[in-house]
Amino acid sequence: MHDRSSGEQALSPDALSEVLQDLRLSDGTYGRCELTRPWGIDLPPVAQARFHFVVSGDCWLRAPKRGWLLLHAGDVALLPHGTGHAIADRARGRVRPLDEMPLEEIGDRAYEMRAGGAGGAGGAGARTILVCCSVTFAQPAVHPLLQLMPPLLLVRGGGAEDAVLPVLLDAMADEVLKRRVGAATVMTRLADVVITRVVRAWVESRKEDTDGWLAAIRDPQIGRALAAIHQRPGEPWSVESLADVASMSRSIFSERFSSLVGVPPARYLARFRMHVASGWLREDRVTVAEAAVRLGYDSEAAFSRAFKRFSGMPPSSVRRQGRDEGPRA
Repeated sequence: MHDRSSGEQALSPDALSEVLQDLRLSDGTYGRCELTRPWGIDLPPVAQARFHFVVSGDCWLRAPKRGWLLLHAGDVALLPHGTGHAIADRARGRVRPLDEMPLEEIGDRAYEMRAGGAGGAGGAGARTILVCCSVTFAQPAVHPLLQLMPPLLLVRGGGAEDAVLPVLLDAMADEVLKRRVGAATVMTRLADVVITRVVRAWVESRKEDTDGWLAAIRDPQIGRALAAIHQRPGEPWSVESLADVASMSRSIFSERFSSLVGVPPARYLARFRMHVASGWLREDRVTVAEAAVRLGYDSEAAFSRAFKRFSGMPPSSVRRQGRDEGPRA
């Protein structure tokens, strides 16, 4: 085994692709917002991720821990944790709660909003058009990544290095605007691809990061180990076998992984497996015994102990919760 230079930070496309395969959307709502100055909307925290795309005009976003940020046409803001925030025609402008805004439903999962200055969209103020989405990430694998992402992912101009992303965003805006039959289904698939590309564009724009998950996935060696974990969580991984994947010595791999990711390899693996298991139990109705086998545990009891240690409740309780909640709308 050998160790490459610790300063090497080239993006590993294969590793990033493997990890981004975990980003899947189970459902969402999509809206076209036509807003005329003055206007402002306060969006409360939600369990879903929120996504704003500026189709035309400008607006200000009050971002968590970052204050007011000016957004221009082509900019995309993704709040992966659904953190509370505000959008307005000007910084520190007056905002109204989202539930007080006029919404016109378009089918089951799409809406249109026209609001703002005197006369609404027909007023004399400057106009901004936004596509706003609230999306749910499908279990099982996304949550460990979300925990490592910041409250806001901002991509300027649709991603200067991604010629396809602006085309996809235009298609998304077109679907909401034209109210076509099946628009919600098309929007779900577009949003799946768009959010994946937004995350990728943001990763590629953060080359100055020297630690954390972004630095880890950019690292050619640690990135391969992360991809292996995500691709095959049930493999009987050890620190030694993951170090082999990364072509590093065990000690150097463990030290570098912990430094970049923030937790040791074994803990990251265990945490990821429990999130995978949680999705299987709650949404796929997999039995506890089957989840234990899939993830390589010697016994159902050993798996149950590990699951409770990381989640605070036994896997049987999580499975019952999924049954009680029933299928999602």
